[in-house]
Parts: sequence; structure tokens; C-alpha cells
Amino acid sequence: MAMNRIQFQPGLSMPAFLKLYGTDAQCAVALEQARWPVGFHCPRCDGAAYTRVRGRTHPLFQCQACRHQTSLIAGTVMQGTKLPLSVWFLAIYLISQAKTGLSALALMRQLGVSYPTA
Repeated sequence: MAMNRIQFQPGLSMPAFLKLYGTDAQCAVALEQARWPVGFHCPRCDGAAYTRVRGRTHPLFQCQACRHQTSLIAGTVMQGTKLPLSVWFLAIYLISQAKTGLSALALMRQLGVSYPTA
């Protein structure tokens, strides 16, 4: 029987994942690059100039042209949450690495969050 190449793809190990996305700052940089690969663009006026609003759980960007504010997590599955980005990234990693799926109870135990959150 031939080897299934899909099944034996090299994945991302847990230590490698934690090295890349172990802190909230690393996760925020990765999410920002994924959302705006060529730099920030305002969703309202498509302006590129912005300022960062400090003192929040998640980064907030304010367009200098129209003063529209948008969060880094706005429009994503993470919208409206107070969980750190590192917990979200770890949850996505664990779900994507589980071959047969991952129950909410197992996710709750591994992440240290409540059952409804998981």
C-alpha cells in the first residue's frame, strides 16, 4: 500500500508554535500582517494613515483621514472577546492539529477557560 502523502505532511510542533505565537504581541503582529499585508487601510475611506489608540485589551487603529476606529479583531471570529490573542491562537492551533476533532470540554481543560467560552 502506498504512503498517504497528505497524512505525513510536516506540521508545526507545539514548541515551534509557542516560539512563533507564544505572546500576545507576537499574535498581534501576525494578525496585523495577515489582515493588512500591505499596511493598514481604513475600512470606511481606504485611507492608509492611522494612529494607534493605547490602553486597550486589543490594538485599536484610528484613521487620520475620517477618524474611523477599527480594532485588530473587528470582523473576525475573535470580535467582541476579551480573551488574549495568544489563547485564541492556541485554540485554533489545537483544533487544527486534532485529527478527529476536539471537544469543547477538552479545549476548556487545555486552555483554562470556561465551558461556554470553549
